[in-house]
Amino acid sequence: MKLELCAASIEAIQVAKELNFDRIELCQNLEQGGVTPSYGMIEYAIAYGVETHVLIRPRPGGFQYSNEEVEIMLRDIINCRDMGAKGIVIGALDVKSTIDQNVLNEIMSKAKGMEVTFHRAFDDTFEWKKSIDILIDSGVNRILSSGLARNVDIGFPILKEMIAYAKNNIEIMPGGGVNSSNIKKFQKELNPHSIHFSGTTKGLQDEDSLFSETILIVDKEKIKRMISNLK
Repeated sequence: MKLELCAASIEAIQVAKELNFDRIELCQNLEQGGVTPSYGMIEYAIAYGVETHVLIRPRPGGFQYSNEEVEIMLRDIINCRDMGAKGIVIGALDVKSTIDQNVLNEIMSKAKGMEVTFHRAFDDTFEWKKSIDILIDSGVNRILSSGLARNVDIGFPILKEMIAYAKNNIEIMPGGGVNSSNIKKFQKELNPHSIHFSGTTKGLQDEDSLFSETILIVDKEKIKRMISNLK
């Protein structure tokens, strides 16, 4: 089983390399679910030698995007490809909360040569079997999902159904609440190709500053415990 770290900081990139993660989903502002990282961060991760899949998400919130936001996403995808990113992580829905196939087609045309993961926007869709079919037909490589639930523990039964339905035509990657207490269960009972987690804890950034912020900080010891539980 491959391990993907959701990395939103320089420290997380370094931890991913040190602990031999197979890849990272690179983002920033993890406290709001993650948005597209800066070009400098993308270049740093690639140069640091970790397989980098970049989150393409122009803002927090839901996944119905304006034409202008889609244009920004497409520009970001082109830049990621030019910088040498291995993959991108995307998602777009229409007003009916189904996958926006027009936007998806545009994304796939710009993403040639890169792997494509459809992120947890999937969990905001209806008719998950139809959504999987659309993503298979579009050539998407994998789906990041918590089983249409707030976390993978609640969504476990649906994740099991999704993996069976996909029949290896597309990868179903569990993510969203994976921790040291449940990671072994997911490995044993779902046997996914890969699993996704951030391994973070809440902490204060620059505690002595007037501009201190509570953020999610990568916790190397927590991650090491999770990896240890897989052995």
